Amino acid sequence: MSVQVINSRPDFAGILRDQETFKSGDAGVSNDINGWFDRLMIQSGWRASPSAVLALCLLLSVALGGGVFVLQENPLTAALAFIIGSTIPVLIAILMRSRRQRELNRQLPGMIDELSRAARAGRSLEQCLQMVANDTPAPLGAELKLCTRRIELGLPVQSALAELPLRTGLVGVKVLTTALAVHRQTGGDLIQVLERLSRTIRDRQEFQGRLQAQTAASRATALLMIVLPPAILAFFVFRDPAYLPNLLDSPWGSRSLVLAIALMFVGILWVMRILRSSTKT
Repeated sequence: MSVQVINSRPDFAGILRDQETFKSGDAGVSNDINGWFDRLMIQSGWRASPSAVLALCLLLSVALGGGVFVLQENPLTAALAFIIGSTIPVLIAILMRSRRQRELNRQLPGMIDELSRAARAGRSLEQCLQMVANDTPAPLGAELKLCTRRIELGLPVQSALAELPLRTGLVGVKVLTTALAVHRQTGGDLIQVLERLSRTIRDRQEFQGRLQAQTAASRATALLMIVLPPAILAFFVFRDPAYLPNLLDSPWGSRSLVLAIALMFVGILWVMRILRSSTKT
């Protein structure tokens, strides 16, 4: 895996700190996983570097797997504990991203309203962004301050805002940056554009809230179906270390287990795709 900058920048912007990423320009499944991990770390707001998080995954997996092996002296339970330990930091990052995106989504309409009021006062777009960035609390304010610092270094508005949708992972932010970029190129009534955009984002958030409320029971059932089978298997394995070896010794047991794992994996992918499409922000 290589380390590169997310977007190319002008020569005079070389003093900007590079964002560490693992995704390269090559196509492939491993590169897609690297890209997903890069986006997770950026959007979660975790200040630790991706390399440090991967090292933490390795440390927890070795510590938990080694501890279970010392207690039970069973390679299968130790391997299960190794896998669980390696996923704990990733799950923490996913929870951090979800919480951060909810807060960003809550702050976005108010920020656009303030941007519209600043533009109504006759300020330029750069001045409006600077004022709004100073008045908006974190996490959205921190992202806007990063954009305004890039503008102060000489980057155009389009380039300064280019990474904002990636860093937030919100559709509303992408629409906002696209609208500002189009206005910068073609002109027009910026105040009217921002007011309509604020109403559109509020309507979309209201619709998303109603959709999530109506599908809460279905999503909880789907998540329970995903978590319950591995939890039951882990319970029996830790309760009786010989349970899984005895199952694998039987021809029908080993085939049934492989088939169950394959079907479970397909079901998880399908359910996660449905959940992502129904809760996408």
